[in-house]
Amino acid sequence: MQMPFQLTILGSSSAMPTSSRYPTAQVLNVLGRFFLIDCGEGTQHQIRKNKIGFGKLNHILISHLHGDHFFGLIGLISTQMLLGRKNDLHIFAHSELQRYIQFQLDFLGITDPGFRLVFHPLNFKRPQVISEDDKLTITSFPLKHRIPCCGFRFDEKPKAPNIIKEKIKLYNIPIRDIKRIKAGEDFVAESGAVIPNNQLVIPAPPPRSFAYCSDTAFTETIIDTISGVDLLYHEATFAHDDLKTASETYHSTGVQAAQIARLAGAKKLLIGHFSARYKQPEIILQEAQAIFPNTEAANENETFQIG
Repeated sequence: MQMPFQLTILGSSSAMPTSSRYPTAQVLNVLGRFFLIDCGEGTQHQIRKNKIGFGKLNHILISHLHGDHFFGLIGLISTQMLLGRKNDLHIFAHSELQRYIQFQLDFLGITDPGFRLVFHPLNFKRPQVISEDDKLTITSFPLKHRIPCCGFRFDEKPKAPNIIKEKIKLYNIPIRDIKRIKAGEDFVAESGAVIPNNQLVIPAPPPRSFAYCSDTAFTETIIDTISGVDLLYHEATFAHDDLKTASETYHSTGVQAAQIARLAGAKKLLIGHFSARYKQPEIILQEAQAIFPNTEAANENETFQIG
């Protein structure tokens, strides 16, 4: 059974919240590690509603400094303080966000929140690996918006294949050889027979990937970076009748999001950041599906399995 790689939608509205939609926020669960992507107003309420432990959130990624993407951050930090958090909280964002959060803490008279806020400034000129370990690589990449804005790509690291337990006993495979077999080597049995590697292992599932394209006008400059992802989230603020408004505000239509997904060879497209002018985003979804059939609309409290 694979460890989780799944996305939960906390907010899918654009600048103005509605009675049924919150401003942008998502939580990505990668192998039991939780990443908060953007933090609009009401995010912590949605975190509770979805039964996500606050203490599990150690990394927050803020795409840009428009309020609907970070107005929930100081409230979330305050809640972490009330809960007695001790672990570092890593925030990846524009460098100016640190000054803004520090101003709020100073205004509230908070000199020591009880844990370290570790800020990591983003690069808005070119793609850059912002976090990497033996299980996951996170890459930021510039989008085309009115102010500096980044998207994020999450790539699971390839896993070693699993050795077939029955083969260990059958060929009397020493423990010292198991690592080499997992790395792709054949095995020479005591009889001198060479046992091909593909008879000894079960290939690991292919690594999974997710890309998040926050507020952006249509731009093909991101295609190489998001190429081949299992799930692509791309903003689709407007229906195509409002293409002029989308262009003027540096946002996208559902049609444009679908075009990007098709050009990138994404396996599945998820659209969101819907304008409050649409009571239901069905028209945006239908227009996107006409170009990229495997498209779904983001709705609050839905979880999407990746890969």
